[in-house]
Amino acid sequence: MTEELINKKDIYFPSYSGTNDDLMILLNRSTQILCDWFSKADNYGPLPFDENFKCLMPDEDGDSTEDLFSDIQSLLNNSFNPVHPGSLAHLDPPPLIFSILGDLIAAGLNNNLLAYELSPSVTLLEESLCKWFAKKIGFNDSSGGIAASGGTLSNLNALIAARHNAGLGSDPNSVLLVSEDAHTSFTKCIRIMGLEDGNLVKIKSDNKGCMDIQDLRETLDKCYMDNKKIFAVVATLGTTVRGAIDPIKNISEICKERNIWLHIDGSIGGIFAVTSISIDGLNNINQANSITINPQKIIGITKTSSLLLVSNMSTLENTFSTGLPYLSSKENILNRGEIGIQGSRPAEVIKLWLGLRFLGLKGIEDILKSSINRKEFFINNICKKNQFEIYSGPLHIVSFLPKGLTQKESDFWTQTKINELMKNNFMLSRPKFKGRYFLRVVMGNYNTNESHIKELLKLLNSNK
Repeated sequence: MTEELINKKDIYFPSYSGTNDDLMILLNRSTQILCDWFSKADNYGPLPFDENFKCLMPDEDGDSTEDLFSDIQSLLNNSFNPVHPGSLAHLDPPPLIFSILGDLIAAGLNNNLLAYELSPSVTLLEESLCKWFAKKIGFNDSSGGIAASGGTLSNLNALIAARHNAGLGSDPNSVLLVSEDAHTSFTKCIRIMGLEDGNLVKIKSDNKGCMDIQDLRETLDKCYMDNKKIFAVVATLGTTVRGAIDPIKNISEICKERNIWLHIDGSIGGIFAVTSISIDGLNNINQANSITINPQKIIGITKTSSLLLVSNMSTLENTFSTGLPYLSSKENILNRGEIGIQGSRPAEVIKLWLGLRFLGLKGIEDILKSSINRKEFFINNICKKNQFEIYSGPLHIVSFLPKGLTQKESDFWTQTKINELMKNNFMLSRPKFKGRYFLRVVMGNYNTNESHIKELLKLLNSNK
């Protein structure tokens, strides 16, 4: 395709009549470039070493299609590639094929989930999909939810609803209780809610990385004695460093006894709850008031596709509804911009819908089971010589370190290994945990097989 084949002025927008042949040409070329990038991932590794991408800005007349496609290629060549089997650092798996198509359809529709009249089919789709998820985890008929850009925003929606439900407004004595191993985004949530860092009260974790129930009870009692007003307790279903699951059954019983909102951060492990896979600690999550689930973190739904599910939809309506006088409404249909922080939102739920429909429950289970199997294969083999400290839980995350290293030695070993692994096309992460740096492997990459893991283990066991 040459620049002369396409007149830029003719393709500013899709045509409302006739053909869209120019758009088709551009889409086909974009698709070819993307698929070639996927196909060549094994040659370049998960992360490029050459960071030469130039962030060019618009000029006076606009760029030619050839210049733009050249820069698209450069962008891809200098991007993290999640399809590479050595991509094991984070909760960013390869993109599901039908979810990629969903991204295209969502962009083409350009509908707005602010209101029903701006997204009639997608409004009903999001409502139905959230209801489906809510029922699958055991919520009742009054349940539902809303999609958001990620786990942080879903958690924030839940916490604002919890505080509003408690009638605390911006009360400076409001406190939130989380495990010391909970995600760092809760500090951000507290700040956004106008509270001090001290209003985030952290509960000790036991030696399995789970919230300590005795410390929870004692901390609750102390909060009451200090006139602190607790608006929520957060249980984590899959901690970031080791994939631990808090004792949700015990926490939910305590919250019911004391009439406290229970939110579950299931950003990592929540998706397991819609399957029949047996995971320790997944029981009783339907006792929560709200739960965050992020299908993007393991089954490959393209970003972003986080869901906040609530046991009673009225809590979201009461918290966020302000009225949309400039938009029409339809009887018995909620304008989705009235049940969360975000107003305008794209039709991203299409990606989740198509991805789930394509996989089916069996396909979802296949992906999730394979991640657990890879984790177990890795642990069983790295433990053979009993030379590593292993931190893991029921999910697909493992953090590890050679035994007996001091803090300084652990810093050096992990950084040295990260560099060595990258040169061999393996990308692991280096979290700081309990005062020391560890290596962390996330076994959510469906393209990673046992031969890749064996190769990784050889590298880890060399020159310790």
